[in-house]
Amino acid sequence: MSTLLTILTILVSLALIAVILLQRSEGGGLGIGGGQGAGSFMTGRGTATFLTRATSILAALFMLFCLLLAVLNKGASGGQNGHDLLAAPPAPSQATQPSASTPVTPATH
Repeated sequence: MSTLLTILTILVSLALIAVILLQRSEGGGLGIGGGQGAGSFMTGRGTATFLTRATSILAALFMLFCLLLAVLNKGASGGQNGHDLLAAPPAPSQATQPSASTPVTPATH
């Protein structure tokens, strides 16, 4: 399941990159001139609306897949010493706490 989600995340991210690169920074869409060439199957406004909607959908899918991957891999060990980064911190051990049997006396000079 994790492998499938990873592959889907990569595909969605590549599609998101492609859709973003097709857009013009002024919002013209597809970067194609306004002539009656092969790119005139949609108006400039329709293309920009389509690309904006596609970007929104792909971004939402990308975030959803990333969250699902994080939840699925929550118990996986990682980081230094093989501990889980998302787990609760470990309880303090008794070696770090002073024992009640030995009183602590201040040093005098």
